Amino acid sequence: MDPQLTSPYRQQLLAMRASLLEQLALQRGGMVSRADAQGRAPQPEDSRAQSATERELAYALDERETAEVAAIDAALKRIDAGTYGECTACGTDIPTARLHAAPEAERCIRCQEIAEHQHA
Repeated sequence: MDPQLTSPYRQQLLAMRASLLEQLALQRGGMVSRADAQGRAPQPEDSRAQSATERELAYALDERETAEVAAIDAALKRIDAGTYGECTACGTDIPTARLHAAPEAERCIRCQEIAEHQHA
């Protein structure tokens, strides 16, 4: 993809990355807990199971956000390498509409569906 065409994607990816890193810093730094972010502080009557579930949810969300940052970093590397917009699986061009919706996308829709089916 032409470097002039990738500039808006780079800016969008950098903004997404900054936002995710800010969220992760808040969560990991203990400045804002998941319960506080949801407007609910833990209550003394909360069961151990409920507390454990909330911790597991927070961990899963943290993992997902970390994976999103990695996907964004990979997309930025593809921009630098000049391969952004090409499916990493089959090499075809990823449709512009897909890149607008998910600028970190590394696969075309067909290959993404195959990958998701294999991991299901």
